[in-house]
Amino acid sequence: MTEKRSCIDCGALNCHTRDKAYPGFCPTTGTDAKTVEKVRKLYEEEENRKVSVISAEIENEFYLRYTRVEETIEFARRMGFKKIGIATCVGLIEESRTLAKILRNRGFEVYGAVCKIGSFDKTDVGVAEKDITRTSPVMCNPVMQAEVLNREGTDFNIVMGLCVGHDSLFYKYSEALVTTLVAKDRVLAHNPAGALYQAKAYYKKLLEDED
Repeated sequence: MTEKRSCIDCGALNCHTRDKAYPGFCPTTGTDAKTVEKVRKLYEEEENRKVSVISAEIENEFYLRYTRVEETIEFARRMGFKKIGIATCVGLIEESRTLAKILRNRGFEVYGAVCKIGSFDKTDVGVAEKDITRTSPVMCNPVMQAEVLNREGTDFNIVMGLCVGHDSLFYKYSEALVTTLVAKDRVLAHNPAGALYQAKAYYKKLLEDED
């Protein structure tokens, strides 16, 4: 089967530079005008427009100057958020406490929800016993994390190291906007991009076809 080409396969990136031709498979030129206009109109919605404008301002003013923590604080401040939720992995509780202190020192109200909240067993949702021998038998509960933060009325939620998939469920059920501050990677000190930077060296195996 021939895989359909997309932005990942593009060497021009003319959507960014606008100084050359678009490739024949480009979604920018291949999307019909009706869909383009439909998407454009979504940016006229009040929240979407505000987020877009403030994000662009922060990028312009602080590019290569602010850390992700500082950018997150600046975004929350300019958006007018007052109460910030932290959805944290239990393994990053100390880092989340530090983040909470930083946010509180800057005038935000903070409410945290740890991943094991509403504690119950993994086997309760159908996880096999053999699949919990190396880790805790207690189920991560991202849906409850979202529910608790929704109930608390947070304006903005920050994900701190939720597991792959658990983060997806949190995004799905969070009523407030969400950003990720830490993406969990226990092997690479929570720097998952490290595997990509080293893909042609130590992690060359990641580029090899699976049998």
